[in-house]
Amino acid sequence: MINAAHIILYSTDADADRVFMRDVLGLAGVDAGGGWLIFKLPPAEIAVHPTDGPSKHEFYFMCEDIEKTLMDLSAKGVEISAPISDQGWGKLASIKLPSGADLSIYQPLHPVAYDLEN
Repeated sequence: MINAAHIILYSTDADADRVFMRDVLGLAGVDAGGGWLIFKLPPAEIAVHPTDGPSKHEFYFMCEDIEKTLMDLSAKGVEISAPISDQGWGKLASIKLPSGADLSIYQPLHPVAYDLEN
């Protein structure tokens, strides 16, 4: 059965974004060959939301304390591209990757599934 998930972030500066994931976010990874880094992610969950528009996918990093997380990232020189906003389901913010893309981070205010026992 399914034993993992593989998420792809397309980037206009993949090398810089890979270095960011490794050195700034501290994600461990493997070299799949030729410097092609694949990173281990923290526990994850997936939700399926209804939409009236076209189907799409979104990616968010989650944290326990968004204020502290953003303060720690700012101290490392990371640009906060969207300040914290309370969405009801969580506190949401975004940071800039070196490529210029936004990466969303949120502190959930809803029950989480990633710590459930198998």
